[in-house]
Amino acid sequence: MSTQDNKQTAAEFFVRFSAGDIPGAVGLLSADATWWLAGKPELFPLAGLHTKEEIARLFTRMISRLKAGLSMTVKNAIAEGDLVALEVESHGELSNGRVYHNEYHTLMRVRGGKICEVREYNDTLHSHKVWVEP
Repeated sequence: MSTQDNKQTAAEFFVRFSAGDIPGAVGLLSADATWWLAGKPELFPLAGLHTKEEIARLFTRMISRLKAGLSMTVKNAIAEGDLVALEVESHGELSNGRVYHNEYHTLMRVRGGKICEVREYNDTLHSHKVWVEP
């Protein structure tokens, strides 16, 4: 696959996620995909390495708590070889009235047209306050 194909696959993930098509977004992940979320697990329970199945469950739980889904906008993307680096911004309102508006750097590795590895960096304090705190 070309670097342009890899960028398109990575961007398509966020298009599908924003449309609420979690199965379609997860379908772009390889069977052995891993998704790492930044943070210290003892401070932010969502932090750490997740399997494809674990991240799919997390996405489904997230979407179920939002009034109208989560908009994910790719601001910039660059690619080299099998790596795609994306700057992404999200926005959504939870059913409890909290607003989730985060900014991310996401590094994706694409193999054979599927995303096989993700490293996601974001404002973990904001994520914790919106999603985890009572």
